[in-house]
Amino acid sequence: MEWGVNNPYISQGDNYFVKLSCRSCYSAPVKHLHGLNERQMEAALHTEGPLLIVAGAGAGKTKTITHRIAHLMSKGVSGASILAVTFTNKAAGEMRGRIRKLLSNSVHEMPYVATFHSLGVRLLREFANKAGISRQFVIWDRDDSTRALKKVLKDKSLDERYNPRAILSVISREKGEGRVAETYGESTRTPFEKAVAEAWTQYEKDAATEHALDFDDLLLRTLLLLQKDIDVLSELQQRWSYITIDEYQDTNRVQYELARLLGGARMNVCAVGDVDQNIYSWRGADIAHLLSFETTYPHTKTILLEKNYRSTQTILTAANAVIAKNTRRYAKNLYTDNPTGEAITLYGAPDERMEAQFVVRSARELMSSGVDASEIAVLYRENFQSRSLEEVCIELGIPYRVLGVRFFERTEVKDLLSYLRAALNPASRMDISRIIASPPRGIGKQTLEKLFSGNETLLQASARAKILVFRTLLSKIREKIETASASKAVHFAFIESGLEKHFKEGDEEDRERFNNARELVSLATKYDALPAPLGIEHLLEDAALMSEQDSLDPALSGGKTKQSAISLMTVHASKGLEFDAVFITGLEQGLFPSMHESDDRDPEEERRLFYVALTRARKHLFLSYAASRLKYGSREYTMPSEFLEDIDTRLFAPAPSPFVHRKRGLLDTWSEDAIT
Repeated sequence: MEWGVNNPYISQGDNYFVKLSCRSCYSAPVKHLHGLNERQMEAALHTEGPLLIVAGAGAGKTKTITHRIAHLMSKGVSGASILAVTFTNKAAGEMRGRIRKLLSNSVHEMPYVATFHSLGVRLLREFANKAGISRQFVIWDRDDSTRALKKVLKDKSLDERYNPRAILSVISREKGEGRVAETYGESTRTPFEKAVAEAWTQYEKDAATEHALDFDDLLLRTLLLLQKDIDVLSELQQRWSYITIDEYQDTNRVQYELARLLGGARMNVCAVGDVDQNIYSWRGADIAHLLSFETTYPHTKTILLEKNYRSTQTILTAANAVIAKNTRRYAKNLYTDNPTGEAITLYGAPDERMEAQFVVRSARELMSSGVDASEIAVLYRENFQSRSLEEVCIELGIPYRVLGVRFFERTEVKDLLSYLRAALNPASRMDISRIIASPPRGIGKQTLEKLFSGNETLLQASARAKILVFRTLLSKIREKIETASASKAVHFAFIESGLEKHFKEGDEEDRERFNNARELVSLATKYDALPAPLGIEHLLEDAALMSEQDSLDPALSGGKTKQSAISLMTVHASKGLEFDAVFITGLEQGLFPSMHESDDRDPEEERRLFYVALTRARKHLFLSYAASRLKYGSREYTMPSEFLEDIDTRLFAPAPSPFVHRKRGLLDTWSEDAIT
């Protein structure tokens, strides 16, 4: 480490010291900064004013963030003054754990670390009256929103012409841009846009009736609150003096504005991200937010983290070459002190079946050589590609799991959660509709319609009696939620609802459902430390906001991942994860890179997606493609992906199959000279 005007610290062994006015003067050792490299240290020591950390894949960004926060607190900054926001519960949990470990439980008040959505939930519950909503609002997940919109379209006789998911996608995109139904309706031109406006308006009315907010509302309603209520905004700006936004390249317009407003005039905003890993433009993520950060926040200090701690140099050399062709980025070159590593395996198969056999057999060989199955991931561009891979896994007896099949989406788990939600919010018609016949209790569809339409007096005495019993049940569950621990409340609801008895008396599938529901009781113990009813509120929030990546946590998967298994997932779902061995399949023109017809699609995003896929691997990297592939019922003949041309052919191992194409100059030799 060189001494110079831009180096605010020096190293003596494992200790770092703040530089004073001369070489011979040292301060006491700076705590919580051990183990950081020079650029990470520079970022951690910059505590006042805007900071942009451009962190390459595997460059230790989470370590840098957590050490910076710990350093702030070691200087006397209260944990209550620090806000850190990221995009998944998994990432937030990891960040909290690392901070707690660094502080060695020496402080009583931890920073608030959350996802954008959970931050929105907290603020909307705290300022519910000012936001004009019920504090006990329920959160509609995508399935809930789709069902609600499907009903709207049916009621308006639009269901045969328009797909509810397509309309929901437009509504979600517009909300992400900060727009509301009223303003959208004023600018409609086409019949589809007019249908969206009509459906959106009714969708909002139905959600309000049920005291419900969807995913996008959690952000949009929070932004609207801060924009219209200066007192709330001022209070929050005083509360959080230091703000860190992780994965800043993935922010949409609403998230960008939330960060800007909370930062206020103080502008102590630390943005951490990587343009090269911006792969969610279809969700509204705008790469311009990171590229223009230095304009938005004048006098920004920008630091590039380029030293990779994850992958071999061979893998990094390939990744650097691929991403270098993009122009909208901060130029950087990942390097590592890790070994050169083994060559990259490139395999060309006659068809998708042969490709799957190569992948699964290679995975089996890795497992035989000592690589744990949980350290093996198979990535693909489109979900349909998993079919042939799953078939071969089953045939060869290789345990696997498909990321995206989530515990909280199981019918029996959603039923039990709906009992809890309906108990807290009796206005939630969606939850009541779901559970009133689960298990059957003699209340039919017509009875339910009269109940919801306010015509309960027209019901026969026997039907009214059944409704009364049901309402009494919800009241009992609510009382338990408000007085008992979270796990006891869930267990009580499981028994009193009749679900436990119903599953016990059922068939083998019902017994499986019984185990899944009982697993929710076990999971609820994580929330027992919170006072009632906060434990159940947090459980319901986490269940609604769980992402695909969060489902990798065995504690949140119904106990079904105790056996080590290889992971099958889309490249998008792999973001933020890492594995010893990674297979990237379907590297064909038209599939990866995918060819979409959207005119506003960023042409560089597919290359960023491939870069993300490459940098998930630590040691072993396998690339494969098929000469023909069955896609949606039709067999197509393909050419290898253009991305393969960007990788130096000397990085590839000798071809494992004589079928490997050479039309694009893909040779079968490997040389360490290629990485120098």
